[in-house]
Amino acid sequence: MTTMTEASVREFKMPDVGEGLTEAEILKWYVQPGDKVTDGQVVCEVETAKAAVELPIPYDGVVRELHFPEGTTVDVGTSIIAVDVSGGAAPAEAPAAAAAPAAEPTTEPEKKPEGRQPVLVGYGVAASSTKRRPRKGPQIPVQEASTAIQTELNGHGPAAPVAPAARVATERPLAKPPVRKLAKDLGVDLATVTPTGPDGIITREDVHAAAAPAPEATPAPETAAAPAPARTPVPASVPTYDTARETRVPVKGVRKATAAAMVGSAFTAPHVTEFVTVDVTRTMKLVEELKQDKDMQGLRVNPLLLIAKALLVAIKRNPEVNASWDEANQEIVLKHYVNLGIAAATPRGLIVPNIKDAHTKTLPQLAESLGELVATAREGKTSPAAMQGGTVTITNVGVFGVDTGTPILNPGESAILAVGAIKLQPWVHKGKVKPRQVTTLALSFDHRLVDGELGSKVLADVAAILEQPKRLITWA
Repeated sequence: MTTMTEASVREFKMPDVGEGLTEAEILKWYVQPGDKVTDGQVVCEVETAKAAVELPIPYDGVVRELHFPEGTTVDVGTSIIAVDVSGGAAPAEAPAAAAAPAAEPTTEPEKKPEGRQPVLVGYGVAASSTKRRPRKGPQIPVQEASTAIQTELNGHGPAAPVAPAARVATERPLAKPPVRKLAKDLGVDLATVTPTGPDGIITREDVHAAAAPAPEATPAPETAAAPAPARTPVPASVPTYDTARETRVPVKGVRKATAAAMVGSAFTAPHVTEFVTVDVTRTMKLVEELKQDKDMQGLRVNPLLLIAKALLVAIKRNPEVNASWDEANQEIVLKHYVNLGIAAATPRGLIVPNIKDAHTKTLPQLAESLGELVATAREGKTSPAAMQGGTVTITNVGVFGVDTGTPILNPGESAILAVGAIKLQPWVHKGKVKPRQVTTLALSFDHRLVDGELGSKVLADVAAILEQPKRLITWA
């Protein structure tokens, strides 16, 4: 495309928005070809393995082309949008964003700028290539494409027509992001796969078929001496699924990262969980009083606020619980600050943003931070930075009516407190059985860092504060 080589056209590349992440999925485009954009204007929303992030464009101009449609997973460093910074009009036949790109943009030697390039704040200044990572698997020249496809994929059946071979060598194969991920994992080059889906789309079954070993056969005399290429053993049979009764949801983005983190945490840190059931009637009364306090007007006041404050006081009384394990140096790192994580369920999966330096905040400041954290998480706008550096976490399973649980540690943290449902139960109070507001707390901790005595003290302190909230004053 000649317009892409003009000096006035700038290519905006997918930045690393999550400290070392290699790819991101384009969730939504906010601009189309022909639209004017200004420096700092948000042009799209992408999802990484950590969060959904809006990307601002770093210059003024007119959108020439969107290189990828929504739903596409793009490697970091790959150009995603072309902008004419001269202010000229968009081409008459600008390709639609929903169409698959015919070819990926390339970088020509004469276009490379010298010196530092303008980049987004926090994304660094190092130049990155617009080329994708090399595909795994054999690369097939154009003139050999037809023969290779026939011998590799259709060795036991009729050869594919010659026409599709040219398409494989010159056009980007059509496949959905989950299928591309499957091909990457299995080491299959999509350019060598014969599509069987509608409109020439490559399906999961096509990828499995390409990855399956070819059936053994007696080699012809002229090829008997040639060694067969080594292949990773893969079951030849491709499982089928009842699409009318089953739905398969690709695991990616935040949900995929959370799953990997939880597995790593569960099998790395030796978990211990302790439980205590406590009468929180006085705490619930204090919550109602704080809602009427003029100093708390407009703030989010609920039981979680006082539970968070109780945990912070318990950590202050038992500072050794606020630590992390350094495997490389075989050291325990004691933290003199508390970044309090709050587990939040979102449409994209579980995330754990944290309140930085929560130990320094007054009750109104803590309420304000909690309100902002929850609102941002519900909108799906939590930044990757907000989810990094946590030290301890609270997960409120009680909002779902659950009594308690055995929570898994957030990776790198020492403890996590699960709060169960608060409800009226018969309780012995001042020698008589009365209905009282009762809840069950569960504290999971890393036994490499926290022994049973320390963990018990922390949990007991939290329970004691919630039973007698005046201890927030006497113990603080």
